[in-house]
Amino acid sequence: MPKIIGESLAAHREQVRAKVFDAMRTLLYTRGFDAITLSGVATAAGVGRSAIYNHFPDRESLLVAFVEHETAQYVIRLQEALTAVTDPVEALAVFVRMQLRVLAGRHTPPGAKLNALLSPEAYKRMAEHVDPITAQLRTILTEGIRTGQMVDEDVDVLVPMVTACLASREVVDVEGDLDAAIETAVRFVLRAVGVRVA
Repeated sequence: MPKIIGESLAAHREQVRAKVFDAMRTLLYTRGFDAITLSGVATAAGVGRSAIYNHFPDRESLLVAFVEHETAQYVIRLQEALTAVTDPVEALAVFVRMQLRVLAGRHTPPGAKLNALLSPEAYKRMAEHVDPITAQLRTILTEGIRTGQMVDEDVDVLVPMVTACLASREVVDVEGDLDAAIETAVRFVLRAVGVRVA
């Protein structure tokens, strides 16, 4: 019988998943998804092959679960940061900073792009996990427009424009001061939605 980590079966499952996700994070950003196998992740995580197959039937399922986990953790941090802010302009600045910090902390995985390697269903499931982040941005912009602090534009147009601006690696792949680059991006986004920035 396999050894149980933790005080209960639930704790064991949670600890196995944490180890697997840590290994997945490292392998994804060093080797790329196309080079990942479940047995390779199990070895890197220090768990048995049967343990990983009990949690994830295939590598697509593992990737979707990993993205869901990472996104859920980020959404918690984002909500906590935004709860401390009441002004929509400051909330947008916090949102931009956090998005760019996450982008700066992640490297582009080597190999083929994920949408070329995953089934359309798996890629769609992964994309759905950013919905809570987009919803936060929509709330911030809507409140900024309602209070007259941001230009009265169609939020359905503003959201993808701001999102596209914050998805470019060129913003954070700078040789100089990353903090200064992020603050430039904050001012740029604020101006783009009609905030007067000194």
